[in-house]
Amino acid sequence: MAEGVTGRTGGTRGPITVEDPGDPRLGDYTGLTDVQLRRVREPAEGLFIAEGEKVIRRALAAGYEMRSMLLTPRWAEAMADVIDGAGAPVYSVAPEVAERVTGYHVHRGALASMRRKPLPEPAGLLAQARRVAVLEAVNDHTNIGALFRSAAALGVDAVLLSPDCADPLYRRSVKVSMGAVLQVPWTRLESWPEDIAVLRGAGYVTAALALEEDSVGLGELVARRHPRLALILGSEGNGLRPSTVAAADVTVRIPMSAGVDSLNVAAAAAVAFYATGTAAG
Repeated sequence: MAEGVTGRTGGTRGPITVEDPGDPRLGDYTGLTDVQLRRVREPAEGLFIAEGEKVIRRALAAGYEMRSMLLTPRWAEAMADVIDGAGAPVYSVAPEVAERVTGYHVHRGALASMRRKPLPEPAGLLAQARRVAVLEAVNDHTNIGALFRSAAALGVDAVLLSPDCADPLYRRSVKVSMGAVLQVPWTRLESWPEDIAVLRGAGYVTAALALEEDSVGLGELVARRHPRLALILGSEGNGLRPSTVAAADVTVRIPMSAGVDSLNVAAAAAVAFYATGTAAG
């Protein structure tokens, strides 16, 4: 059962009430907690899910096109301007219907299905940037989101991902990043670590963050003030692959105390972004 509601500008432009969780119009939102399904389905269908008012607004501000929006009635007023300007259907559902559709309690009250944009070519991003992050096999969506948030906050110009990295536009990544994945330019490399040659060809010094005997301290890297710098960070468990470390121009470590030899990849990234950004400033 569905019902159109009159919007502020006249006509049937307001939310459409949907009471059946099996309604096919809600298909974009089904099974959001099924990570394996969604990480395959969303890129294949060219969509991603923005969760919460702030993230939805940031997605729209970044030029992403809305496919549809799903919200509970109490959020209709807060999202009224978005509803009025939406060129896509807006569905209003009771909280229990939203939970049955998505698989979890939608406490933020609003979800939007957005169309993905084509990814830019790496060469184009590199030509316009000065300091980039390169992620190898980072597969935790929370870490991806945190990395992008730090990149946005600390002035990293772009993020490049190896083919086996997690999807930055997966719902959890977007949410943790507070929408930063929609603001920081990013793309995927086609071949890794072979594409280190692409970075080098664009004038970047490639700095691999790894614990090696010949690693230099982060402070020494900062002191060198390279005009173009690519910071390469590895997976949560194993770090960078030996082939990547061997291919990089320099290996860098973050000095630590109390017998700690490593940081979570998102924390390490934030430290490196801040230190190298200070030097650039």
